[in-house]
Amino acid sequence: MSHPAPLSSAERRAISYANTLHLLVSHIFKQREGADRVLANYFREHKKHGSKDRKLIRETLFGLFRWWGWLKNLPAADDANANIEDSGFSSGLGEAHSPRWFTQLSLVAAIENHQWQDIRSGWLSQANLSQLEIPAFGDTPENLNIICAALIKQFGGEFAPPNLLPDWAWEHISVAGSDKLAFVDALCRRPPLWTRAQGTSREQVLKQLEADDIGAVPSKVFADAIELASQSINLDAVTAYTSGKLEVQDLASQAIGEVAAPKAGERWWDACAGAGGKSLQLFSLMQKRGGVGELVASDIRPKALEELLRRADKAGVAPIQLSPWRSDKLPVKADYFDGVLVDAPCSCTGTWRRNPDMRWIDDASAILDKPALQLDILRRASAAVRSGGVLVYATCSLARAENEAVVEAFLASDEDFELDTTAHPFSGEHCAVMTLWPQQANADGMFVARMRRR
Repeated sequence: MSHPAPLSSAERRAISYANTLHLLVSHIFKQREGADRVLANYFREHKKHGSKDRKLIRETLFGLFRWWGWLKNLPAADDANANIEDSGFSSGLGEAHSPRWFTQLSLVAAIENHQWQDIRSGWLSQANLSQLEIPAFGDTPENLNIICAALIKQFGGEFAPPNLLPDWAWEHISVAGSDKLAFVDALCRRPPLWTRAQGTSREQVLKQLEADDIGAVPSKVFADAIELASQSINLDAVTAYTSGKLEVQDLASQAIGEVAAPKAGERWWDACAGAGGKSLQLFSLMQKRGGVGELVASDIRPKALEELLRRADKAGVAPIQLSPWRSDKLPVKADYFDGVLVDAPCSCTGTWRRNPDMRWIDDASAILDKPALQLDILRRASAAVRSGGVLVYATCSLARAENEAVVEAFLASDEDFELDTTAHPFSGEHCAVMTLWPQQANADGMFVARMRRR
């Protein structure tokens, strides 16, 4: 009687990684909890993992969600126990020791061209596949079609780029046909690390980064924006960051401040300030243009405002006034501000390249349960705008229901406000209502509308 050959050390490690990843993915789908938080908790509880282990687990985990729209459609004929639950969230997730699961892991490693060859070989062996003829993700959107063709050739079935987003998303996110492939391509790429010079010139920050041997590329779009070359950089070892001269802020988020365009000496209110990224940017823009008049930040979350003060103190920013929302009553003076920014809570579909898991653990309710709240916040905040002042509405959503529809409903109910045309930060087109698409500037997706009180 023959016995199976003993597993090699690499094969045992490959199986161990596979078990860990299956545990994490199953938890994320079942609990509908964000991958970042789940992974952070796991590493906190399992100190045994070194930096190489963490890198492999992290990159594979997020890769699984980037390509889940294809992975879940793999044929399950070789896996009688394939988990295809009615809930739909984990539909297509193979059992932990099944060939299907190891095929899914092998595909992620092949498409993203992971470097750990011994682990890739171990997964391929457990998938009962002699070879995997799937090309790596290339530099152009057309490469997605090439990968689809290879998947169909090897596995049969149907694979197409739009599958990489859930069907419900396409019902709410309207992308021109000619841009759809580029949009999907952008969402499947790892996001860059965008930063911004704070309280000093970009040239000075670039010199400090060079002294710390950190690669950086100045943005061609905004005078303060800097892209850091490494996505896995330890910011606590970056002098410019620890001294408050470098703020982490995505390029699309920076575009909101540029559309607001605060002038020297003006009074501005950040009505949904959160941890203060845009508040600090508004301060910086006014400072560069001649001086800050008055800047007030509000939020319903005390801890977020505490973080804002910490960041402001680190950056050496003069006091930003805090005025928390404590009730439905306006927390600031009415008819007072030259500009009001409403960065409203939203579905965050524009951050899906940064959080690919959210595509699959959210559903349409993430979009549909927000517009009423967004419109209510916008109406309340608008009361603080003085005659002739500016009202800026923004979200990190790409869904019309949270964006254009909210602005249209607001303008229909308040004749004191009208659209105020400005230049699109990325395209240069003159408009008042604009979507910032991920494929336009290698950034998150956002929406912004600029209005003015008559």
